[in-house]
Amino acid sequence: MLVVSSFFSCCTPSTPKPIRVLIVDGFGNHDWQRTSAYARAILVASGRMEVSIETAPIATPAYASWCPAFDRYDVVVQTCNDINHSGPAWPAPAQAAFERFVHDGGGVFILHSANNAFQSWPEYNRIIGLGWRPASYGWALRLRADGSLERIPPGSGKGTSHGARQDRVIHRCSEDPIHAGMPQSWKTPLIEVYTHARGPAENLTIHSWAEEPETGEHWPIEWSVLYGQGRVYNSTFGHVWRDELDPVNMRCAGFHSIFIRAVQWLAKKPVDYPLTDFPTADAVSLRPVTSLNQD
Repeated sequence: MLVVSSFFSCCTPSTPKPIRVLIVDGFGNHDWQRTSAYARAILVASGRMEVSIETAPIATPAYASWCPAFDRYDVVVQTCNDINHSGPAWPAPAQAAFERFVHDGGGVFILHSANNAFQSWPEYNRIIGLGWRPASYGWALRLRADGSLERIPPGSGKGTSHGARQDRVIHRCSEDPIHAGMPQSWKTPLIEVYTHARGPAENLTIHSWAEEPETGEHWPIEWSVLYGQGRVYNSTFGHVWRDELDPVNMRCAGFHSIFIRAVQWLAKKPVDYPLTDFPTADAVSLRPVTSLNQD
């Protein structure tokens, strides 16, 4: 296990109630509407969750005081992204409520491009640990060939980037409830391998890595952060681009399993979603997503 400054903690006893999940969307440089629809369908199909969607009313005067009721939920799936002027910053009430929700024990799943968001929000950077940031901002984490962790300081190396999306082998480097029982290596389709993701990198655990095709370097794919009493999961899985007819990254059985199990862990419930049709190191495994109804 590669731990920057904390140990991955254990799960707490379960309750029979479904996990209450809130997907927050409304803007971004990806297809955020379809992202939310796919995410909701995957979680609902698990039979373990009740999923609501809150869409930020960015085109209305109400946005200035917009503030989701985060504390009504166990886990928030964050999809908003303001990179390249694709949306606004969250208003101050929403920022304060989100920080309080996580600090007091809420769970957050940062879904794909949400780790590109809100560079000027200091606590958001601490919450996500690493994100899409310039070379001057924060630490980057890279894995050496021997599995040890290299910390690249601010101003050294490059800003965050990625090459062409490709099928890549994901390599586990932690033992934790989310990944328990998964193979050490498995293939996922058309993933972006972020290089030089940067941030405060505090209380952070790396769970998997992939090789960047051009350089052969090993970069984190999944990591989690402990923020106050809350838990945060972050990865580059879940890409849905504009006009992408078949976003196979959202149909990957490996991603489905990790998404559902991560939400269970974030909610501090037993992680018991079964690992069926899981990919191997040699072949991807795709599932249909049967319902994209957001109602």
